[in-house]
Amino acid sequence: MEHPGIASQGASAREGRRRGSVGGARVRTEHCVRGQPRRHPVAGAGPGLAPTPVTRADGTAAAAGASVLTPPDVVRSAYAELAVTDLDRSRWFWVDLLGFAVTAEEDDALYLRGYDELTHHNLVLRQGPEAALGALAYRVRSAEDLDRAEAWFAALGCATERRPAGAVRGIGEAVRVEDPLGFPVEFFFAAEHPERLIQRYDLRRGAEPARLDHFNIVVPDVAGAFEHYRSLGFSCSETIEDEHRLYAAWMFRKQSVHDVAFTGGAGPRLHHLGFFAHEAHQILHLCDVLGSLDEQAHIERGPGRHGVSNAFYVYLRDPDGHRVELYTSDYFTGDPDHEVFRWSVRDPRRRDFWGNAVVASWYAEATPVLGLDGKVRPTTELTEVAEVTVGADGFSEDRR
Repeated sequence: MEHPGIASQGASAREGRRRGSVGGARVRTEHCVRGQPRRHPVAGAGPGLAPTPVTRADGTAAAAGASVLTPPDVVRSAYAELAVTDLDRSRWFWVDLLGFAVTAEEDDALYLRGYDELTHHNLVLRQGPEAALGALAYRVRSAEDLDRAEAWFAALGCATERRPAGAVRGIGEAVRVEDPLGFPVEFFFAAEHPERLIQRYDLRRGAEPARLDHFNIVVPDVAGAFEHYRSLGFSCSETIEDEHRLYAAWMFRKQSVHDVAFTGGAGPRLHHLGFFAHEAHQILHLCDVLGSLDEQAHIERGPGRHGVSNAFYVYLRDPDGHRVELYTSDYFTGDPDHEVFRWSVRDPRRRDFWGNAVVASWYAEATPVLGLDGKVRPTTELTEVAEVTVGADGFSEDRR
């Protein structure tokens, strides 16, 4: 789609197709440079240039030392760790209702995965005093990438922690950091491989979740988050924007629409975890089950079809309020000339392709995050205009 305010793509757009480099690391910048509108907030890092400095969660500028280092080679979003206040109730929701497989359990933790997942887990539920995000974990391509991750984030002035194999059950040696956006992020290479469940149809129930698909995080500076992940080698599939501002972006390493997305708001907070299901009827079946059990209050939004990503979805809230999206039918992004699809913030189809209103809680509520010290991180308020106040998605009187 041709976004209002974006000029036709001529020689300057072709120039943007070249691959940039940051300190010898090949960083795919062309996907999010091509066809940028003038004065676009993410247009600062062109081919061959270091990333635009990132503003940290506390409002200070991150150190620029990482621009001369090679970032870790991220393969995909791999698992998340959530603190929950009632592990038994959480097991009912995630295992008995949604249908996740239990790889292992301890007195204070459950290790869950989808049926396509071949490593130990996609989700850790850990008993805690309050509901929070414990970590977002990315798998990297080699053991050497752990050293790269540690050096990269240390050069940015971030707190880092080298964790021995087994610090998280089923996971090898890892590096955890508090990234410049304020999130606890883990990088790991080695993982245990439990029993293959892909064809264990006899075990399936609920929505038959297949695997973790993505993280969606709430940040007060979407453009800054975009720049940070671009410096890590992530590419962009879709955006929500206008001629002045970037409101949301979807970025990937695996060849799907996203591994991480950014929602503007007070942050750092976790907006949701997205899990892939193979068929839309599995999502609808889960909604029917929730209605049959008189547990429909767990459905927050949907089912419906997104404009961004084209995915069929439903959003649920677990007993602690953690938001989970069950998601299917997005698309392949692995072509080397993949184009960014830019949605106008005023297009009512961007969040729901059928134009259904977005409930207020979906924008306002999110999960707090823990630092490496185990304490809840303070949040910084969004300083720019919020998408919810200008977007045609149910909060605007203009629904055309």
